Amino acid sequence: MTLDFHRFCDACNPTHSLKLGNSEDMQYYIDFAAVRGGKIINTLKRTITRISPDKPTCQLFTGHIGCGKSTELSRLQKELTDEGFHVVYFESTQDLDEMDIDLTDIMLAIARQVSQSLEEGDIVLQPQGFKAFLKGSWDFLQTPVTLEAEGDFFGSKVKGSTDGNLEFSLPLGIAKITAKTKSNSDLRSKLRQYMEPQASKMLELINREIIESAIERLKQRGKKGLVVIVDNLDRIVARPNAAGILLPEYIFINRGDDLRKLNCHVVYTLPLGLIFGNDSEILKNRLGGGVEPKVLPMVPVKNRDGSECVEGMNLLRETVMSRAFPDVQVEERMGLINEVFDSPETLDKLCRVSGGHLRNLMGMLFGCLQQDDPPISQAVLQSVIRNLRDSLTRGIDNDEWELLFKVVKEQSINGDTEYQDLLRNLWVFEYVDDRGNWFALNPLLVETDKFKLWHQQNC
Repeated sequence: MTLDFHRFCDACNPTHSLKLGNSEDMQYYIDFAAVRGGKIINTLKRTITRISPDKPTCQLFTGHIGCGKSTELSRLQKELTDEGFHVVYFESTQDLDEMDIDLTDIMLAIARQVSQSLEEGDIVLQPQGFKAFLKGSWDFLQTPVTLEAEGDFFGSKVKGSTDGNLEFSLPLGIAKITAKTKSNSDLRSKLRQYMEPQASKMLELINREIIESAIERLKQRGKKGLVVIVDNLDRIVARPNAAGILLPEYIFINRGDDLRKLNCHVVYTLPLGLIFGNDSEILKNRLGGGVEPKVLPMVPVKNRDGSECVEGMNLLRETVMSRAFPDVQVEERMGLINEVFDSPETLDKLCRVSGGHLRNLMGMLFGCLQQDDPPISQAVLQSVIRNLRDSLTRGIDNDEWELLFKVVKEQSINGDTEYQDLLRNLWVFEYVDDRGNWFALNPLLVETDKFKLWHQQNC
């Protein structure tokens, strides 16, 4: 079997999140549920399909950035679609600025994505009240550019007919408003001045004229309901907003009650650090409705006692080899390791040093392919590891190293901001076993001289 080099490179690109509705991507998918503490996606799905199919649900999903959340949400999308639900999945970063975001920004993004998805399915809504709200929002901006000069801004000429209807494409209208304000902080601030005092009205209009109308039309077509999956909200940057409140706390805790009020099934991703903060119980009750966020941990490469996690390592090897030979039977792939690596030990080193962080695994593999053609040598892999190690350690000061050494000893973290920084910077990884959660250093840090010296003196 000959390795298709270009196909392999495409499959290993760390920017490539698997879309499981795509048959080729499905060949690359590996189910890690057995080593991640349970079938998390099945739990999210069951809540919608079995427990509350006809009543709105709001579920929270988190984990380290790059640990595979988007792939798992793609699986959820596919399985819910197969069950007969209309699923709107979107990455919030398409519409929103992760460094400057407000509740109304998220509501606008959801309204646009839902209405666009419906129009693609030949369901065109006529939310006249919400369209009037949008028109009022645009007029409030008082830009020197008229709507007509924007080239029929809302997709067709905006006008009031004799019955008061506003004629324009809803998703295109929202998209052009958000695009204009996303690139201009002054306009964005001005738009919020208009929208924020009317957030309750805006939410009511979205529910009544878009979501509830959509569900009614979808059920007429035999669908079971509407599910909205909002990915990438976990990337919201922990910086203060105008009121001095960190954006993640403001969006998910202060405005959690409002985010929960959409009258359909919703799944939100959120930053991992929030579940370790002092307000984690408030988060659970306001936004989660009393249910804790579901956490997607890393794939373990070792156990708590330091021994190798055989099942986790096997699944990571399978992940790599599936990218190389997706058309080969699973039981035959391991016989082709020498087509990809100079030895099985090089593959094992790659899997171990990734720490079970899937994007890091793909990133290191892609970095090797940037340097040389397969079979990948131990020397090339070590060069990639060294560069990533040095890049990762540049931002760690002495106080943070002391916190990291404490994590190694205790295999736990607390809710202090300093510890949340360790998670956010991917210096510490979270794992789950039958005893619960535990934490370990990113294996790249274990490769440093500073850690090796500390380990020699203390262990």
